Amino acid sequence: MTQVLKAGIVGGTGMVGQRFIQLLDGHPWFKVTAIAASASSAGKTYEQSVQGRWKLSTPIPEDVKAIVVQDASKVEEVAADVDFIFCAVDMKKDEIKALEEAYAKTGTPVVSNNSAHRWTPDVPMVIPEINPSHLEVIAAQRKRLGTETGFIAVKPNCSIQSYVPMLNALREFGPKTVVASTYQAISGAGKNFKDWPEMLDNVIPYIGGEEEKSEQEPLRIWGTVENGAIVKASEPHITTQCIRVPVTDGHLATVFVSFEQKPSKEEILDRWNSFKGRPQELELPSAPKQFITYFEEENRPQTNLDRDLEGGMGVSAGRLREDSLYDFKFVGLSHNTLRGAAGGAVLIAELLTAEGYIKAKA
Repeated sequence: MTQVLKAGIVGGTGMVGQRFIQLLDGHPWFKVTAIAASASSAGKTYEQSVQGRWKLSTPIPEDVKAIVVQDASKVEEVAADVDFIFCAVDMKKDEIKALEEAYAKTGTPVVSNNSAHRWTPDVPMVIPEINPSHLEVIAAQRKRLGTETGFIAVKPNCSIQSYVPMLNALREFGPKTVVASTYQAISGAGKNFKDWPEMLDNVIPYIGGEEEKSEQEPLRIWGTVENGAIVKASEPHITTQCIRVPVTDGHLATVFVSFEQKPSKEEILDRWNSFKGRPQELELPSAPKQFITYFEEENRPQTNLDRDLEGGMGVSAGRLREDSLYDFKFVGLSHNTLRGAAGGAVLIAELLTAEGYIKAKA
């Protein structure tokens, strides 16, 4: 990259928006030139708009403090200041769909952290190391939206990052049945312990809508592009439980899996340790050098110790062993607001840029 692209953040005052601000500070390819949020924040500087609400441990980057927040609903005005946008708004699903399509129709690429378009047939939902080929569906989406340069691409649910990469590395053996329980941090709800004191010394065995996402979204990731639409895979059969636990960041999963052709433990570890994807081939700025790290210690991975692996963009596994009911079981871990949210979206934007889908506007 020789030209730095102008990035906008729509929904820039929330927790994920703040992560975007943090991750793009000093980014070699992207510079934040516009921040948009609700009408109540519009007209304030970014520093004023998040005063008392900045949730991250690092300070607000100096480069964005004086940016005047715009009204996210004034699409043309926001789009005029950027080459592409990240979207992380807190709105109703139908409103998000309409807003993201409105931005795309201005010729502005949209990289979304929201769930609204995850099942739109011609919108790619991408884990860059796993299904970069799904980007080809963008051509059909552009035709539908009537734009030559605009489009929407989305990242999947944060919880599936803790086990889908490990299963993906083993697809040659035909995973057929998967049972996964995810133990999810409170930041996945956009909160910290100050916001949510009820989570101290507590576990909540229900997260609304999370189990359906965790069971179905991997099948779309493993789907195929057919006639300008993504058709989800039919296997493996996945069942999950999703539980909220009192940790700040990091989603941990316990996974049981049966295969059509059972691999050996050595074969599994070899596939995990050697797995690379398109981001590693392209050496993208946010790509972890080692995507999957396996810990030999019996008590790893641990959320507090290992969630920041590779800057929070790597995933980790441990406790791989044969099971009495299934073929194997293991534990997985990913950082939910980095790999699972803003960081994953930044990596998607880097991939889209490297593959020529995001370019500077004329």
